[in-house]
Amino acid sequence: MEQQTLKSLFILQLKDIYSAEKQLAEALPRMAKIASNKELKMALREHLELSKIHYLRIDEIYKSLSHFPTGENCNTMEALIEEMEEMVEENDNTEIINISLICAFQKIEHYEIASYGSVITFAKALGLEYAADVLQQSLDEEFEMDNKLDKLAEEVVSVYSKINS
Repeated sequence: MEQQTLKSLFILQLKDIYSAEKQLAEALPRMAKIASNKELKMALREHLELSKIHYLRIDEIYKSLSHFPTGENCNTMEALIEEMEEMVEENDNTEIINISLICAFQKIEHYEIASYGSVITFAKALGLEYAADVLQQSLDEEFEMDNKLDKLAEEVVSVYSKINS
């Protein structure tokens, strides 16, 4: 019974990540269009391609488990995207918009990192090594993007504070 419950939780969380990646793939082009910082635009476009790969990987895991990745809406990702849109709408300063986008993007990355970390733990406990390995690839890519965003945030905020001090 405990294994079944853990597997159900694994499936549910996998659906949540699948939905999150799909929603993000829809939002990233809007974010890239708004961004005026060249490096930020590139990071957003890069993550768009990664999000597509990530949800295709999840789709493959579902096929291997004879499940379908539908029926779940990631409310957290929906709220994070909505928050990002509100942050941008409230500003007309281009530098602040870029900083707001980076902030929102990092929040999204941290959510994805936490989500992938959990489902990898579940997959390993369930003996689903294929799923754990595939999900680990996505988690590694999320960490790489988060590191890029850390550096970008430092650069953009530093330039902004020098100009406005």
